[in-house]
Amino acid sequence: MSIRVENITKQYGEQTALSKISFSIKRGEIVGFLGPNGAGKSTLMKILTTYISSFEGNAWVNNYSVIDDKIKVQQSVGYLPEHNPLYPELYVKEFLNFNADIYKIDKNQIEKVIIQTGLKKEAHKKIGELSKGYRQRVGLASALLHQPKVLILDEPTTGLDPNQLIEIRELVKKVAKEGNITVLFSTHIMQEVEAICDRVIIINNGVLIHDKSISDTLKATSLENLFTELTNQK
Repeated sequence: MSIRVENITKQYGEQTALSKISFSIKRGEIVGFLGPNGAGKSTLMKILTTYISSFEGNAWVNNYSVIDDKIKVQQSVGYLPEHNPLYPELYVKEFLNFNADIYKIDKNQIEKVIIQTGLKKEAHKKIGELSKGYRQRVGLASALLHQPKVLILDEPTTGLDPNQLIEIRELVKKVAKEGNITVLFSTHIMQEVEAICDRVIIINNGVLIHDKSISDTLKATSLENLFTELTNQK
């Protein structure tokens, strides 16, 4: 399994952000991770990328424990957080070069991810000059630099216009297919999940309430209707 989560529980004071969450994701799957604001999606993603270390249970990414093998997890996962951490004053290639130095990556990989993410014509520009769609491409290129086998994307299309949204959606699908990469990404856009995902996981109030393939999920109703029905339950 590319990702295995077992009984993850996380509390902030008296508030339970996650309660005994368990699931597994196979290599090459694209999984949509849904839930209302405050459901615990970002918290779980931060646990899977080792940004958060205080919790109960355990999780494995590429067979590395997020508790015992933090460095190995960090080396084998690509992460694009909700707020894309970029340096607007740097040129695209300069920024990727900076990240390659941190990861100690062969500089030939920079040109590969520039081509892979469609940044060839923008590589000479400063990041601050790019549209939000292209800034998201830069973030994705950075996440792919070290050739991870797992990509974790936290709302990668938030704030994009319809054309940019489609571009990033197709880019994620292409990257996953070409590299046999496992993708777990959160979003509030149901059409996005229906378009590119193999499977959908829904959590609400820190509890896993749905985990099925897209085909099985859509047999009875639309994803939007299902989401509303499940997450409005008291």
